[in-house]
Amino acid sequence: MALPHFSADMAEEELDKMVDNATRASNFLKAISHEGRLMILCHLVSGEKSVTELEELLSARQAAVSQQLSRLRLEGLVVPRRDGKAIYYRLADDRPRRMLETVYELFCGDED
Repeated sequence: MALPHFSADMAEEELDKMVDNATRASNFLKAISHEGRLMILCHLVSGEKSVTELEELLSARQAAVSQQLSRLRLEGLVVPRRDGKAIYYRLADDRPRRMLETVYELFCGDED
């Protein structure tokens, strides 16, 4: 997919669409800009996890994990499922996985 290009003859609705897309992308990047949220997404790539599992994996308190999950849920990146008293989370779609693959490639790929 090619990146869009600004031009002097660009239609107003085309420019509005670019602004909307930039806003969505900015919100997504803000949501993943926290180390805790990024680590939660990394753990959820391998499948659904309970809040308790995430607490253990992250060595974090329940309140901190829940706060980060709330932000990820607000941005539509994770989806909760309740089973009795336990709440499980999974990735909402493929965007976080694709983003994590790109981040890994940029920062961890060839560590020579």
